[in-house]
This record gives sequence, C-alpha cells and structure tokens, in this order.
Amino acid sequence: MFCPIPEDTEPTETIPPVQGTRYVPEARALAQMTTIGVGGSVTKTVNADSAAELTEAVSEADREGTECLIVGGGSNILAADADFPGPVIHDQRSSIEILADDGCSGARFRVAGGTPWDAVVAFSVEHGWMGLEGLSGIPGTAGAAPVQNIGAYGQDVSAAVAAVRTFDRKTGLQKTFFLSDMRFGYRSSILKESILSGRWGNSPRWIVLDVEFHLRRATLGSPIRYKQLAQKLDTRIGQRVPAADVRRAVLELRAAKGMVLNDADRDTYSLGSFFTNPVLTEEQARLLPPDAPRFKVGDSTAVNQIGAAAPAVPGLVKTSAAWLIDHAGFAPGFSLTAAASLSTKHTLALTNRGNAKAADIMALARHIADGVAAKFGVNLVPEPVLVGLRWN
Repeated sequence: MFCPIPEDTEPTETIPPVQGTRYVPEARALAQMTTIGVGGSVTKTVNADSAAELTEAVSEADREGTECLIVGGGSNILAADADFPGPVIHDQRSSIEILADDGCSGARFRVAGGTPWDAVVAFSVEHGWMGLEGLSGIPGTAGAAPVQNIGAYGQDVSAAVAAVRTFDRKTGLQKTFFLSDMRFGYRSSILKESILSGRWGNSPRWIVLDVEFHLRRATLGSPIRYKQLAQKLDTRIGQRVPAADVRRAVLELRAAKGMVLNDADRDTYSLGSFFTNPVLTEEQARLLPPDAPRFKVGDSTAVNQIGAAAPAVPGLVKTSAAWLIDHAGFAPGFSLTAAASLSTKHTLALTNRGNAKAADIMALARHIADGVAAKFGVNLVPEPVLVGLRWN
C-alpha cells in the first residue's frame, strides 16, 4: 500500500457550519421544503429518524405503486406547482463516525445520509483533514453529495468518497458501492443516472443510507486549482494554504454571489447553479469566441490516490455556463416578471423574488437557454431534479 509522507496536522478552529436547508418539518408544501421556495402541496410527509424508517417508507410507496420523493436539504429540487401525489420522505438522520485516523492510511469516517453537508466539511477541517474545504457552504446533505457529485472551486466530492451504502429499491436489499462502482462524472454518478432513466421517479433506485469518506491528514488544504480562489487567498494556482483559510475564503466568495443561504437575502432563494457547465468536444469548443473560458474535463474514474486531481478526458472541453449567459445578453437581475429573476449577484442562479411559481422559474430558464443556444449554438442543461416538470 502506498503510504504518503505524514504531514503535520492538529485540531483546527474553523467557521461553524452554515445554514444548509429551508426545510420545515411541519411543511405541507414543497415550497416549504426547498431552498428556492417553490412547489405544490404534499399529501403525506414522512420525517425519517432511522435507516429503517427511511427504507420502510420508500418500500411502502413502491409496493403501492405510488411515486415518492426523497428530500434532504431541498437544494437541488424544482417542483411543479401541482400537488405532489405521493409521500415526501425527509431524511433527518445526522451523524459522523470516525473509523480511522492515522498518518499512513489517512482519515476514514462514515456519515449518515441526512447529515447537513457543510457540517461534514466543517468537521473535516476541524480535525485537520484535507480535501473537502473547497466544498464549503454548499446547501444540502451528505447523502445527496455523491448523487450529484457536487463540486466547486476545483474540488469534486468524488475525490473523497470511499464507499456509499444504499438501499436498492429493486431488490429490497442493501448494496454498497465502492468508488470504482460509482461511475462518477461531471455532476453525475450511477445514482443520478438511475433518476434520469425515468424508471424510479424523481429519486434514485439506490437510496443513500450513509457515505464513507477517505481524506488525507493535513492542516494545509489541497493544492489550489481555481483562479478566483487563488486570487482571494493571495496565492498561486498549485500552492497550498491552511484548510481553515480556504474554507473562510470559499464561504466569503459564495456569500458574495448569493450562494450561502441567508433568509434575509432573496438572491439566496435559489437552487444554486441552475445550469451545468456545458461539456463540449474540442471541435465544438473551437466555435466559441476566443475569450470564452475553457477547462479540462476530469475523469473521476481514473483517480487512484486520496485527494488527487482527476486526469483530463482527451477530446473534451468544459466551458462556463455563467459566461455564456452573461455574453448572450442576460445581466444579473434579468427577469421576465417580477416574481423570478437571475440573481442580482450571479448570472447562474435563478431566484424566487418572493412569490414565484415553478412556471415562472421554468419560463425564465427556457428563455435564457434559448438565448444562449441562439447566440453560441450551445444547449444548456438544468442541474436540479425537475419534479413534475419537463425540460424538453
């Protein structure tokens, strides 16, 4: 087994977890369960406090042939205005269990699926473990993180996942996916693919019970891979700084973009980045203006060392959805009606200004996507799960 040279590490003070959800346990509408505050009434809500309650609620709905919806932080769900016909199941479990912590094998810890994501990041930084600090401030839960393969500021959660224990709705049995089984891609995984297949409704075939993470022990964070973050930290790409400093800088950058939940700021009534960054062939990328951003597409399946950067996929280029939106003529705050608009701080977030319906958000999203397609010939793809809604 490869054993990296141990680094200095020690418990570290860091910013406490930030707000990760707007879910109200007594909620009777999806508008009270999602960070964008949109969605119709629900007929039944199950607040699951154990894995047994969670799996039984899902199994009961499947036996009855009723669609169910699993909700964690509600930060990646855009739900229709119509009533949701089946049970909405909220995973309320929250726990972090340390499995190992030594200089050679690193830190391994198991997290219940309902645990707020930013609590996981803060926990790792406090314990002197590197690899999640760039994912600070992302709303939602630990269970949702590998489904979407969340990422930000040069880090993807796939680089830290060792295993995902799930409940298989098809067999009624538990199934553990190891890193090599997860088919991680850009904002994708085998779990996300099962949602997109349409066979299992708006939740995956495999319901996440807990996630095991594997991180290196180090007070310094991972090498900085994102230009804006490097500038914020007054350092260079490839350099390392204390993980606590990275966390603070990321939270400040996200807050400046309205990407940290704040009930007093309508710009945070969103689903974060509404569109994924388009992945293009090199030939397609050559048709973009010369100043359009171009990034490598990482191959998460080829990572073979804790926290290592994913090697590039040959022939593919990722560009910036925010840049395309802005250069297609949609400035921050753009709106079709007073109910919904682009964030006044960031063109990639669609926001509820106070009384928006799903129809308002979808109309705005389609208008922007049509404008980008007309200007650049690039089709934008929504990142959130669309419940009771169709994009195409």
